[in-house]
Amino acid sequence: MNAEKRVVYRGDRIFSLILHLCSWVVVILLAYLVFTLTRYSVPVLDHFGISFFTGRTWRPNATSRFSVEFGALPYIYGTVVTSIIALALATPLAIGTAIFVSEYAPRWLAMPIAFVVELLVTIPSIVYGLWGLFVLVPFMREKVQPFLQHHFGSWPVIGGLFQGPIFGQSMLTAGIVLAIMILPTILSLSREIIAQVPRLQKEGVLALGATKWEMISKAILPFAKGGIIGAMMLGLARAIGETMAVVMVIGNSSNQISGSLFTPGYTLASAVANQFTDTNSELHFSAVVGLGLALLVVASIFNVISRVLVMRFARIPANAR
Repeated sequence: MNAEKRVVYRGDRIFSLILHLCSWVVVILLAYLVFTLTRYSVPVLDHFGISFFTGRTWRPNATSRFSVEFGALPYIYGTVVTSIIALALATPLAIGTAIFVSEYAPRWLAMPIAFVVELLVTIPSIVYGLWGLFVLVPFMREKVQPFLQHHFGSWPVIGGLFQGPIFGQSMLTAGIVLAIMILPTILSLSREIIAQVPRLQKEGVLALGATKWEMISKAILPFAKGGIIGAMMLGLARAIGETMAVVMVIGNSSNQISGSLFTPGYTLASAVANQFTDTNSELHFSAVVGLGLALLVVASIFNVISRVLVMRFARIPANAR
């Protein structure tokens, strides 16, 4: 008996050691990634300091080292704007569809919808980019952007979002493509989270005379909101780091920070993809790697915010305990 216990304890210790090693491998890989990006970013950070992240001018082809300028703020701005557009467009549609599939749709309809959504997750980003370039960009240039500018361009405050020349390739178009790309992620996770709400809880609310909407708003969403916010943040993480699809639809032709969503621009990821093979000096190479470091910082900030939001909204409401 004692021998059997020793064998079991030894197996537990070995298994625990393997799990610890796996977790440390992940930590070491992340630390090495940060170290590598920081190491190659040192020249540009030494040369420009904090102004590398706050500067607005990107001029790598100047005649001398002292006249070159590298400011990543327009790229950071493009990343944040396109990601927020994507999240704002994708979240209501994803949550609404998840509720429909889980609570309203009959099984014969819910299963095909779930299958199609899971299929969308597997589509490569380059395919989304090609569709965006050949279908969405002409549609935005000929239909959507003129409509928005004509009907909303004269409005106070909001009108500033729809000013300027119309190219089709813009931050708005990139945001729409990103919204389509992150929609399946948010939808799939939200559907699974909503499905985990106890059935007795939903039936109890209905038995008390609540309507279908009251059951959803008072019994489902309060308990699923933490998981839904987590799903939103996972979708946002994909939007922040997406590259090829954005490169093909955002324009890649302007470094200015403009309030208009019709302005072509860059994101951090698209700027790295466009310039990495065209660096003409050590400082330019360091600046491009610095954009990767800035992307990691931006993603980390959003990840911290998402953790705080999930912890805040994952609490069970006091009146439901």
